[in-house]
Amino acid sequence: MSTATQTNPDALAQRLADSGLRSTPQRELIYRVLLDKRDHPTADQVFTRVKAELPGISLATVYNCLETLVQCGLVKQVNLEREPTRYCPNLHPHAHFHDERTGATHDIDLPPGIFSELRAVLPPGYEAAGVEITFRGSAVADAHPASVQ
Repeated sequence: MSTATQTNPDALAQRLADSGLRSTPQRELIYRVLLDKRDHPTADQVFTRVKAELPGISLATVYNCLETLVQCGLVKQVNLEREPTRYCPNLHPHAHFHDERTGATHDIDLPPGIFSELRAVLPPGYEAAGVEITFRGSAVADAHPASVQ
């Protein structure tokens, strides 16, 4: 996904059209909310953020829009054990760090080629459609949490 799609409403509309869908104010707003604050929000958090700008929007509409954005390949779902699904607009290969103390989830860039190396250790005859890596823990007392991306 190009950066242009992530910042240009016309590119968003084109990506939706390529999937046989049309751009709507709700989809545009929800996508913008995901891009503006890349903190991996849940659907409820997205709902809270868009409600101020679109007071009549329903939680069901937010869920439907998020599902559409996922199906179009504009957003990825991040599923953490026993927690609500979160949404990530970063489509580049990366891992996540989930801070168990604060609940925050951060993108973690990994060295180039790491995903290929991981796929290479699969049993013979198997192929991975995707690789998801999630680190869990919390900030170390003397470390700087701001240094986590």
